[in-house]
Amino acid sequence: MGLDMRRREFITLIGGAMAGWPSAARAQQPNQMKRIGIPVFVENNSAEQARIAAFFQGLQQLGWAVGQNLQVEIRWGAGDTERNRRNAAELVALAPDVILAQGSVTVAALLPVTSTVPIVFVIVPDPVGASFVDSLARPGGNATGFMSFEYGMGAKWLELLKQIAPGTTRVAIVRDPATSAGAGQLGAVQSVAPSFGVEVNPISARDAPELERAITAFARSSNGGMVVTQSGLTFLHRDLIVALAARHKLPAVYYERNFVTAGGLISYGPDFIEQHRQAATYVDRILKGAKPADLPVQAPTKFELVINLKTAKALGLTVPPTLLTRADEVIE
Repeated sequence: MGLDMRRREFITLIGGAMAGWPSAARAQQPNQMKRIGIPVFVENNSAEQARIAAFFQGLQQLGWAVGQNLQVEIRWGAGDTERNRRNAAELVALAPDVILAQGSVTVAALLPVTSTVPIVFVIVPDPVGASFVDSLARPGGNATGFMSFEYGMGAKWLELLKQIAPGTTRVAIVRDPATSAGAGQLGAVQSVAPSFGVEVNPISARDAPELERAITAFARSSNGGMVVTQSGLTFLHRDLIVALAARHKLPAVYYERNFVTAGGLISYGPDFIEQHRQAATYVDRILKGAKPADLPVQAPTKFELVINLKTAKALGLTVPPTLLTRADEVIE
């Protein structure tokens, strides 16, 4: 499918997401057209499209309608650092009223080129550690938004892995070494690993070939499992990571549900669809005059546990009934 076709499909998706809401809600807003910038991290990605559709649904409920009182500028990324920088510069040059930024990589590209354009971020693990904000309660600059998790989740990921694959004694932690969150997530898992009786093996890959080499090398020894932590790199290479886990019979815990719908074993993490709906409320407040510096960064409030029974069967694993009853979604 060509690039232009994918973009048309994406715009159609956005239009569909905003259809059907009462016109009276739209009429409540002033006639002045506002402009939103959105750098899209990965093109032609169903997970990202669903999240952005939820964001526009949230805006529509608050009275904003594309083409009536809202203009949207989208720049398409590909997980490429230079392209992210170029997209950031292009969007900032358009002087939008606010930018929706997904992930640390996107925010890191935007902040060096503007200290004035308001930025609402989503799916950012550690905004303080990455120096995006001064503090969670008082961001202080032109960015605020929604964190994707707290480091304590590292213990939860290991707990789930040991519940579903009790024989695991070696755990590969797949992370992006280029981000502060990558180090933080690894440290969080390492700190609790002894209590679960597992040895931690960091996999610090920067691209697909490195990922394949490192996971293949780790899988040569027995009793292995994986924890896939959150980063733009793991999101970009989701299908490869899931395929490698299947190929090498590695039980794996992922940070979000889209890995499991793609064939992964189990995930525990925030509901990123809901987070994008929440982001619409911050964008709405900024469009009405609020300052990012005055809007506290919010931690996740809704988490979901998703299990793929088909994958468990392929790995020869029996999912404990207690785990199944706690699951928000079971894929059979």
